[in-house]
Amino acid sequence: MATKKFGSEWTRSTMMKSALLFFVHFLILVVIIAGLILEDKFSDLRGHMKAYGADYLYALFCLFLLIGITYFYFLFENKELLQSGKTIALLFTVLELYFVLAWLIGEKINIYARPVAFVALMIFVLLGRREAIFMNIISALLVFVIDTFSGSNSSVTEYYSSLIISFSAGMIAIFFCSKARTRFHVVLIGILIVVPIDLILFLLELSALIEGTAGSVGLSPFESVMKHLGYGLFGGVMSTVIFLALLPIFESIFNRLTAFRLRELTSSDAKILRKLKEEAPGTYNHSMVVAQLAEASAAAIGENVDYARAAALYHDVGKLHYPEHFTENQGEYNLHDELTPELSADIIRSHAKDGYTLIKARHLPDFFADVAMQHHGTMPIRYFYAKALKMTDGELNIEDFSYLGPKPQTKIAAIIMIADASEAAVRAVGARNPEQAEKAIRAVIEERMDLEQFSECDITMADLTKIRQALVNALTGVYHHRIKYPNIKYRHTENGTKGETNE
Repeated sequence: MATKKFGSEWTRSTMMKSALLFFVHFLILVVIIAGLILEDKFSDLRGHMKAYGADYLYALFCLFLLIGITYFYFLFENKELLQSGKTIALLFTVLELYFVLAWLIGEKINIYARPVAFVALMIFVLLGRREAIFMNIISALLVFVIDTFSGSNSSVTEYYSSLIISFSAGMIAIFFCSKARTRFHVVLIGILIVVPIDLILFLLELSALIEGTAGSVGLSPFESVMKHLGYGLFGGVMSTVIFLALLPIFESIFNRLTAFRLRELTSSDAKILRKLKEEAPGTYNHSMVVAQLAEASAAAIGENVDYARAAALYHDVGKLHYPEHFTENQGEYNLHDELTPELSADIIRSHAKDGYTLIKARHLPDFFADVAMQHHGTMPIRYFYAKALKMTDGELNIEDFSYLGPKPQTKIAAIIMIADASEAAVRAVGARNPEQAEKAIRAVIEERMDLEQFSECDITMADLTKIRQALVNALTGVYHHRIKYPNIKYRHTENGTKGETNE
């Protein structure tokens, strides 16, 4: 299957736009950092800059170098991130917020009390593991540069210790965050990262503790050690507390789909799903089955199972516009019997666009909207096309009876296209064994291949084979054969309950 690639047009235009955005955000970052560092020095700014201007120039160059390295990293490793101005804004907003928190807590409380894993956690959940690992390194180096040239009262040893703590705590948070499935699990990660933080702090103070030399002002060596360990505990826990407090805001502003938001959107209390259940129960039940099938298919080819299930639950929400015009929501009476095939086809195919519009209007993830639009691709609506052929002697344009597309752009969109049609096909033919189900599903996939529905995504023949096998196993489990239960009438007697067959 064809894979979309970035062409020369992207290299000329988008690269320049993304570089400009990076530079603008870099300037904003410099202004924020300058405001924090020079806050109490404005009264004698000229004299201060005369004394320390060379150091600030060196720090500015280091900041520019690190931001430039960040840009080129994403240029070579993840161009998709640079295509979105909103994603670039997200990246810098996390950095800017962390610098403000790190500076304020470092100055007002202690350098070891900073929320050192905040950037790692936020970037991991919002953008991904690889991006989080890189940005954790960059944020640790950036803060180290600022610390070194800010003129604060901390020692050189504390600066280097803070660098090691920031790096190690962030990496540990990333490694364990992939296992987190609830917000409580994230809090446990915050407690976990306290271990390396406090171990480093304990080793730093160990010589003073052994020798019995003075610790912090007015404190004994033991009290000084305990104080620093307390700051380490505060920093580790606050990393997750601040992360959990701000994550919903970032999810909403930047419309990001996270594991936590995903669980909320796929619960039975989600507004659109509850409305679908009440107003289009047949569509709701169909979507639930398709979600199970998409989950099994995604697992078979190594795609994100949670994303596939969630997108499947929302793929048909456009049917809320005209729920009574879809077979699964009808009783014995079919409204299409009174309509022309052309009008019926237009109503049926509109549910893809209606779903896209509804999802976007509710500010739900773009991924859901894209799948809703793509899950029928440009497939013809066969029933009404065949009906129109019977009613006319002339030629018909099949595009007038086809979905408007686009074709699936991702593997998950292709999975939901196949699962959606396979569920309907297997149910329509009454398949009850693997052979019948396999035949129906194979026909669904081959029809879509013949019509080039997978030409714009990177799904392979091996993937399609695995999907077919997964769907056969899943659907024969859903529509399995059941024995016919005998008709028994029960009656109560003085000697107990007795049953009599009516056959």
